[in-house]
Amino acid sequence: MAPRVPNLRATGDGKYHPLQRRRDGELWPAAATLQLSRQKFMTRKKGRAAVGKTAALFFPFDLFGSAGTSKGAELLADAFREMLADNQRERLATRADAYAGKVRVQELRLDTLVAYQKWRESARLAVRRAWQRQEFVLWVTGNHLGVLPLYEELGTRAADTLVVQFDAHLDIYNLSDCTPELSHGNFLLHATEPLPAIINLGTRELLLRHDHVRRYYRQAFPADRLTIDPEPALRTLAQACEAASGVFLDIDCDVFDPAFFPAVANPLPFGLDPPLFLRLLNAAWSKKVMGVAISEFDPGRDRNDQSLALLVWLLEYLLLRRYEGFGTYA
Repeated sequence: MAPRVPNLRATGDGKYHPLQRRRDGELWPAAATLQLSRQKFMTRKKGRAAVGKTAALFFPFDLFGSAGTSKGAELLADAFREMLADNQRERLATRADAYAGKVRVQELRLDTLVAYQKWRESARLAVRRAWQRQEFVLWVTGNHLGVLPLYEELGTRAADTLVVQFDAHLDIYNLSDCTPELSHGNFLLHATEPLPAIINLGTRELLLRHDHVRRYYRQAFPADRLTIDPEPALRTLAQACEAASGVFLDIDCDVFDPAFFPAVANPLPFGLDPPLFLRLLNAAWSKKVMGVAISEFDPGRDRNDQSLALLVWLLEYLLLRRYEGFGTYA
């Protein structure tokens, strides 16, 4: 009789936890379990079109606002690599097999003065090359300004490209006490290309006039409206994404309520909770989604890695969403 093997999986806290046993309570030998499980996975994949590779690009930029968020991008790069390594070491079949070998990781270093001087050009070139290769882009940057090169690159694509932006702030601030120079709070005013259509979800803006907002946003759904009744936003979002030729999801971490995500430099109360966020994300999701950006994670403000755990889970969820579709345990 073959010896039993431990059925363990590494998690984000560095510990190992037992996975669920088989229904008969038995832990099968690794080789037999692997063969049977992989047969099930291959059966599930039959009939599905091949999905291209993913470029996970980490851009630790935090000039002109939210100093410290560059460390967040670097920490997420380390956690993401660790997640992929854990998946590769696992001897049993898992859902991560859906994207095994399909993710490349690149960290765009900003460790010289020249690199900072060319930050905009180098970021835009990296994402342009990824899209030229037909890759799905996961873009993790420091502050939200690090997403500006993607907006500019999207502005050169089809006119009906849509950005779905999750953000507590509308980054078009022109108030008297705001700098007119480029910053993470006004970067949409400084785009060198025509902006793509943008729908904001989760804003808590209370000062900017509606006519100013409408110049840059197709629509904005404040967090209070989403909390009271999300259905109008869900319908609008689904219709807009269906009509678009391409969709890009932009997630500024301060869209979450600080109770769920404390690790941001500029938290605002009454934000989105994670379940509502997932409803909105999935309303926007389809094969047209070209990529996802994550920004404004400041690990120095985290509590017991609460925010880090949310983002690592979200990154893995996005990969499964792309390569597996909706998860099922049936």
